[in-house]
Amino acid sequence: MGKKLVNLLDETLEVLRKYGKSEEEVEWVGSEEWGWFTWEEFKEVAKDVWYDNSYGVEEIAIDLVVVGSDWWLERSSYDGKEWWVFKTKPTRPAERKRLKAVCIRQVGQRWVPCKLGELNE
Repeated sequence: MGKKLVNLLDETLEVLRKYGKSEEEVEWVGSEEWGWFTWEEFKEVAKDVWYDNSYGVEEIAIDLVVVGSDWWLERSSYDGKEWWVFKTKPTRPAERKRLKAVCIRQVGQRWVPCKLGELNE
């Protein structure tokens, strides 16, 4: 039985639709470190990219992003399984706080991950 391959352009368009975005809203595609290119240039290449998104090794560039005005798609993976993650600019909370700490804390012999509220209350 052969592996099921995913088309990168179809996958990207499906994620955009899922979050109510259209390709007309894409401002640029690329990598923050490497550079950018247009949505049209991305489509031209991505339409021919078929890849195995199951466990194994990442096949799509891990720093690839698709960017809109206040949102973006970024690549994520676990053990080689890969997918797009939709992100939006966070909304600033109404309440301003006084910052005391931002790092993990030790409880007994263990280091415990925690949230800002737990560290600063």
